[in-house]
Amino acid sequence: MSSWLGPLLLVTALVLVVGGAEVFFEALLETAGRFRLSPFVLTLLVSGFELENLAAGLAANLKGLGQAAAGTFLGGTTFLALAVPGVAALIAPIEARLPLPVLLWSAAAPLPLLGLGSDGDLSRIDGAILLGWFAVAMSGLAWSGRRLLGVPPTRPRRFPVVRMLAGLALLSGAGELLGEGLHRVVSRFDVSEALLGNTAVAATVEAEEIARVAVPAKRGRGDVAIGNVLGTIVHFAAFNAGVIALVRPIRLGHASRVLHLPVAAGSAVLLASLVAWRRRLGPSEAVLLIGLYALYVIAAIRY
Repeated sequence: MSSWLGPLLLVTALVLVVGGAEVFFEALLETAGRFRLSPFVLTLLVSGFELENLAAGLAANLKGLGQAAAGTFLGGTTFLALAVPGVAALIAPIEARLPLPVLLWSAAAPLPLLGLGSDGDLSRIDGAILLGWFAVAMSGLAWSGRRLLGVPPTRPRRFPVVRMLAGLALLSGAGELLGEGLHRVVSRFDVSEALLGNTAVAATVEAEEIARVAVPAKRGRGDVAIGNVLGTIVHFAAFNAGVIALVRPIRLGHASRVLHLPVAAGSAVLLASLVAWRRRLGPSEAVLLIGLYALYVIAAIRY
């Protein structure tokens, strides 16, 4: 029975993830319409906050696993910028006509982390700087995307905020279940701490993000789909990294400095550039993004 538990958890979690994404997206649009807010901005602020990723990073760092902790926000950023929009775009093309300032803020979000971590240390002072940068970058993103308004729902239902939070809670719980299932599947493999944190842990914790992007993309809301990715990247590269370093400084290993850190920053720049150039993520862009992520995983394994 134990050999089947991992796959069973995966299937159950995937069903819950899709259901949670549907509930969250519908309620988010209704909440934005009721309070006359931009769904894009609301997505940045609400969906971007990934408590499970932050908790995983804090737990790993407090146990002395600094490389795995760094992987939650470095490998997580790479997974978000490449694998998530890539897989989601295969499910449903993403029409992403976003203002240029939004994309510029998104591309710049991981750059302070790149600069501060290049010496191999993320100190408490670095953590405080990253938290300050998070406030600046998130404000810039929200201000730049404030005119991306949504269409009010034709048949609004009651308690949209409650349903939005319930959908978010369902997504988070399903994400935990998905992570546990994937962990059970890959736990038999002997991998390094840095590799585990930047690939397996990052992917398992954030796998449900694919549904958060694919569902609004199928409904014709590419701004909300990409907003999920952009907001979470800013949270990972600034807020999560800042909080984790503030609680306990992180010493970045050689692999983190020369591979995972620059790839995380470069992947965010690449996604923003691709959206600015193509204004649409379709099958060809999906293959490109997934292919690049596969190359990153291969490089991480071989490093």
